[in-house]
Parts: sequence; C-alpha cells; structure tokens
Amino acid sequence: MIRLLPQQTELPIDDLTVFEEAKKALCSLLSYDSGLILISGPTGSGKTTTLYSILSTLQRRFRGRVITIEDPIEKKNDAFVQMEVNEKAHFTYAEGFRALLRHDPDIIMIGEIRDEETARIAIRAALSGHLVLSTVHASNAVTTLQRMAELGIARFDLKETLVAVIAERLVTIQCPNCGQVCGPECPHRHHPKRTGLFEILAGMPLHDYLSGRQSRTASLSYKTIEDYLEEGIETGWIARDAAGKGAKDVLSEKFD
Repeated sequence: MIRLLPQQTELPIDDLTVFEEAKKALCSLLSYDSGLILISGPTGSGKTTTLYSILSTLQRRFRGRVITIEDPIEKKNDAFVQMEVNEKAHFTYAEGFRALLRHDPDIIMIGEIRDEETARIAIRAALSGHLVLSTVHASNAVTTLQRMAELGIARFDLKETLVAVIAERLVTIQCPNCGQVCGPECPHRHHPKRTGLFEILAGMPLHDYLSGRQSRTASLSYKTIEDYLEEGIETGWIARDAAGKGAKDVLSEKFD
C-alpha cells in the first residue's frame, strides 16, 4: 500500500484538533529548546502531520535550524535541511546523525524510531542539548515508554531527556450544531472532516511514570485518547457510530 501525503504548507497546531485543552497542551511543548518529544500511534493516525506541524511552528517562532533524518522523506519543506537514509549508499541513521551535528542544528527530527540504533541516536541527540522529535509505533503514551525500554533505552536516560509523549488517533467528526452538513450561517461550517485525539504525557505525570510511581492519582492527572473520545461524543463533535480507523477500537472498548 502506498500512502500519499499532501505537500502543501503544514497545518497550524490550532487545526490539528477541535479540543481546546489538547491545543493548549501541544502549544505548551513549544517552549522547550532541548529534550526529546515522541509522537506515537498506528499507521495513518496523523503522526507525520503533527510532527511537521510542530517542527514548522518551532522553526517560524524561533528561526531555528531544523535538520531531519528520514527514511524516506515524507514531506518536503524548504525551511528544513532534510537528509534521507540510503542503506545502499551506506548512509545510515548513524552516518546521518554524525553529518547533521556538523551543521550545528537547533532542532533535530528523526523520522521514526524503529530499532535500537535509532532509539540510541535520539537519546544521544537529546543529551547533547538539542531538541529532538521523532515518531514511534505504539498504541498509547505508556506503551510508547515500554517500547523504548524494549529497544534497550534505560529508564534513567528517558528521565534525563524525555519532555513529552504524544499519542494520537484520527477520528471523523461532525458539526455539533448541524450534524453532517453545516448551514451557511454556522460558525463551524469550515471545520475539517477529521480531528486528532491526543494523549499527552508530560510534566509530573510523565515523571511519576518514569519514577515508577504509577499511582491512581498520577494515572488520572492527564487526559487519555479515550477521555477525549468520550468528550467528543458528549459535546456532539463525534458520532457514536463513528467508524474512523483511529477510533474504531477505542469506541468498542469504551461503549460496548
């Protein structure tokens, strides 16, 4: 299967989700100038769109030098220096990392952490004082941490570097006022067809998980994908019978 991603200007963060609390949580991450931010979710959950949106916002806001290592490059951006892994030419993630450090980057993007090598490169880059963003295939924020552990990353290194884990799903939405089709006077008539459900583990809840203090209080102090899904249904943004790929399993677990 081939997925085609649009090459136009990245979505503003405000357009990634209809949930104000999630927007504020995403925007709060823009104040960091070092550390590691991981974006997780299954294929087609919106990880790449969110990743490029955050990178573009950071680059415009701080005029920082953004350098990416990708396999392959998924979206072209003239404001970034983008490098593509080429195993046949012996240009690996490790070679790319050594090359990008010579260009004095402010922000580093590693397309996907898929093995121990890329995981360790991400940690090394964050420990060297850079802001690093990458994606991971995992179902939620906590399983992202477990995935990093499976790849050989020590909890101590995560505590030293990890700023946030963003788990994401995409779900089809409707107008809370009009349903499927908005009237000409509806303030939501230009709303997108899909929105992101974001589970953002950061701050004290993240520290508690990494410290092994997974108390009930800690687990309830951040909103999960399921929480946003339930909120969307209650407020009318999401239909109960939503069949979007990103929400299907969550709906069956939460409401069956």
